Parts: sequence; structure tokens; C-alpha cells
Amino acid sequence: MRILVLNGPNLNLLGHREPEVYGRLTLAEISQAIERRAAELGGEIECRQSNLEGELVGWVQEAKGTFDVILLNAAAYTHTSVALRDAVAAVGVPTIEIHLSNVHAREEFRHKSMIAAVCVGVIAGFGMTSYLLGVEAAFKLNVAQQTAK
Repeated sequence: MRILVLNGPNLNLLGHREPEVYGRLTLAEISQAIERRAAELGGEIECRQSNLEGELVGWVQEAKGTFDVILLNAAAYTHTSVALRDAVAAVGVPTIEIHLSNVHAREEFRHKSMIAAVCVGVIAGFGMTSYLLGVEAAFKLNVAQQTAK
């Protein structure tokens, strides 16, 4: 099984950016941890990060036929990007929305996700564990889809 992990704007600053909200781990450390977990489960992960909305949209589009599941932490684009929402809906690759912080316990503008409605689920508020839970969910989802065929 192949999982594409997409990280949006400012996540390249993890470890330094508002550690009281996002934690002290870097994106590289999170990526290493989820790559190890996927390998333990018999799969592989490819992690990417971009501050550019169009690049994230392109990667979602390219995932069809190459990846089984997408884990998407769209960061600020979660709340603004119709383009990302439309790409997720169009490609049909099961997508799980991921957030380090509990967006519903934060500023009002973070309470609405443009992409949640086209995702199979949302995991938020557990720091790096949100990503690990996303990997677990991706494997369970993939097994369920294979069983249904």
C-alpha cells in the first residue's frame, strides 16, 4: 500500500513555529516517524510539503493510480481552498484530513474546513499522533476497500 502525505503552508516551520500550538517536532521528524510506522505495517509513504496551493492541487491530481490513500494536512488552505477541495473530490483517492492542533478549539475562522466534506475522515488535535492515527486509518480503510471488492 502506498500513502501520499501532503503538508501545506508553513508546516516546513514546525519545531519553531508556535511550539505551544504545534509542538516541538520538525516536519522531518514527523515524516520519519510515519514512514517507520507504514513500513511496520507493510506499506510505504511519500511525504511532500509546499507553501503553494497550486502545487498541492497538482500533487492531489497526480495521486490517482499511484497512491492508495492521501493524508492531507492542508494547514491554512483547509479553510480557504476550493481548489484543493475540488481536486480531492475529482481524483477519487480516499483522503484523510489531518491536523496537529484541535482546530475547533482555536480561532473561529479555523472551525470550517473546505475539504472535510470530500474526505473519508478528519483527525485533529493529537499533535504528531494525528499523523500516526492517519496512517493506521489509511491501512484499515485500504483493507476494508480490498475486502469489499
